[in-house]
Amino acid sequence: MPNTPTIWWVGRDLRLADNAALAASCAGGGPVIPVFIRDELFDGLGAAPMYRFGRGLDAFDEALHGVGSRLICRSGDALEVLRALVAETGAGAVVWSRRYDPASIARDKRVKAALGEDGVQARSYPGFLLFEPWTVETGQGGPYKVYSPYWRAVSGREVAEGLAAPGRISAPKAWPDSEALADWQLGAAMRRGAGIVAPHLAVGEGAAQDRLARFLDGPIEGYKDRRNFPGEEATSRLSENLTYGEISPAAIWRAGQAAEAHGARGAGHFLKELVWREFAWHLLYHFPDLDRENWKDGWQAFPWRGADDNAELTAWQQGRTGIELVDAGLREMYVTGTMHNRVRMVVASYLTKHLLTDWRDGLAWFADCLVDWDPASNAMGWQWVAGCGPDAAPYFRIFNPDTQAEKFDPDGTYRARWLAEGREAPSDTALSYFDAVPKGWGLSPDDPRPEPAPLKVGRERALAAYEQREG
Repeated sequence: MPNTPTIWWVGRDLRLADNAALAASCAGGGPVIPVFIRDELFDGLGAAPMYRFGRGLDAFDEALHGVGSRLICRSGDALEVLRALVAETGAGAVVWSRRYDPASIARDKRVKAALGEDGVQARSYPGFLLFEPWTVETGQGGPYKVYSPYWRAVSGREVAEGLAAPGRISAPKAWPDSEALADWQLGAAMRRGAGIVAPHLAVGEGAAQDRLARFLDGPIEGYKDRRNFPGEEATSRLSENLTYGEISPAAIWRAGQAAEAHGARGAGHFLKELVWREFAWHLLYHFPDLDRENWKDGWQAFPWRGADDNAELTAWQQGRTGIELVDAGLREMYVTGTMHNRVRMVVASYLTKHLLTDWRDGLAWFADCLVDWDPASNAMGWQWVAGCGPDAAPYFRIFNPDTQAEKFDPDGTYRARWLAEGREAPSDTALSYFDAVPKGWGLSPDDPRPEPAPLKVGRERALAAYEQREG
């Protein structure tokens, strides 16, 4: 019926343009009620992603007001909340963008089945991926397990045409009650760190589009050659916005292809990195234990060190290993909520190989500290570096952090940006780390730099453990 409301269940799709679920909601011409539900899955988020999600929701509510709508916020079990809203509003349909992690899939299937039994249309639409995971198969059938053939399989595929943002979203005669987003206090777990991270964020659909435009105006040209240099502005930094659906991967894909057609040298490699994200979700969808279990056989008995009685893990978390590039990366993450990708690999390699600490402990720390936390990319990245994951670097490939620093931060720009101890005039960004961390850590920029453990000893210990496993 044209005047029957549709409930748009908002998730990680905080944008008006290129949003299939929103377009479907508006297609009938009836009222649309955007709803965000704070359920147990949302409450499982770490401190930084929860804070950043809250900022995104606030910006999205403002964007909705600009087109005559608003965001309704409710908390509780998703099915119970949706059923209550259907009863309150007389809605005849509930639509949403698909989620692809196992917990969300299980929840959404339950919601779809139950609403259908209630006589309510329940439909999901393509979400935050370029290609639905079940549509990409090997020649023998089944999922890809290696990136290169996956890239070849999807690189020539058509990506959906863009969908324009609605100029106006039809509102209901009366809005249902909403909880106040401010009352949720989504930044509470960040404590004093929230104010330090905030200036480094680019929140909302407009900020995401500006980021893409700036990247296309310059850095994309040298992306292939310069993306590994953390002291330079050589990457798009769109991972933050992709995480919350403030820009669609399809919009980035189309822009990257256009740049490549116009001769931008780095555009092709940029598209490959976007598909690397797709590959991670392809794997998590088909192998839902990716974020919990070693991917490769034979790794179950590997002698990882756990978090208990592991002072080196604590020093790593605090950016106090004494290895400059490792410490700089961990401090960048604590201050900005992100970390340069090359440095992420070095930081993860040092923890899992030099310190022989379980990759799941590193994954959990990133999940708490990253504002661009992505469960699929995080899981695949950690397993890839540790050597136990899909398409992984061999275990005996052990990054030497000092060599990596000499190669990719030769003038020390990046390290100077994030390290304060022992420097006569530390940068403001380096000092801000001490304003962000818990006071209980007892850290000060006047502290002496910690003595690093010999890299050679850590490497030899890792290789010995690897050889014993192989034997």
